[in-house]
Amino acid sequence: MDSGKIQRSESEPSKEGTGMSKKLGAEFIGTFWLVLGGCGSAVLAASVPVVGIGLLGVSLAFGLTVLTMAFAIGHISGCHLNPAVSFGLWAGGRFGIKELGPYIAAQVLGGLAGAGVLYVIASGAEGFDITNGFATNGFGEHSPGGYGMVAALVCETVMTFMFLIIILGATSKRAPAGFAPIAIGLGLTLIHLISIPITNTSVNPARSTGVALYQGGWAIQQLWLFWVAPIGGAILAGIVWRWLGKEEE
Repeated sequence: MDSGKIQRSESEPSKEGTGMSKKLGAEFIGTFWLVLGGCGSAVLAASVPVVGIGLLGVSLAFGLTVLTMAFAIGHISGCHLNPAVSFGLWAGGRFGIKELGPYIAAQVLGGLAGAGVLYVIASGAEGFDITNGFATNGFGEHSPGGYGMVAALVCETVMTFMFLIIILGATSKRAPAGFAPIAIGLGLTLIHLISIPITNTSVNPARSTGVALYQGGWAIQQLWLFWVAPIGGAILAGIVWRWLGKEEE
């Protein structure tokens, strides 16, 4: 999601001259911030009496984490922060398969670290009970709006598909330079506004895994959907973009 080099070239967003350790460190820090900022807003600030930020605030918080990190680390790692994004960029011809595994590992570890810090903070409040919710994603009785598995599967697939279309389009060399982080951050905000009532919004397996492993139980049992659907939607978007974004001869 680099606002610089990716917009000048359709090549993969890995940065020439940047060592892999720096790329992975950037992905770790960025995903840490996404989980702490996005899930943290849901756990700590969404339902505060009188001044709680609610659905709109949580949606905006997730968008802001990506927007800020895109400007901060996009020039280092491409600012994926999400295994589905990495898979989608690979399917779209923007990312090398050799870096796929290390990027995903860094993202998952960053998500776990962000969830860990959030747990330490949240558990400092009297009466905190992680079983009451930890910004985890779910369906059926664990969906905020009571939506079933099929609805959750379709929602996560389509939302991630559209997220990758936004990313691939905004970072195209034919897109206006310098605005990609804004489009991507606002796109993620809109996705959350649509889908928080359905699944609590994942579109990111690393985000889902981080909080699910701390909550345990049903959150881990349902975690498969929040890997399968986002990655499937992202790969489909990458394939479609190879056709849609191809310049005419």
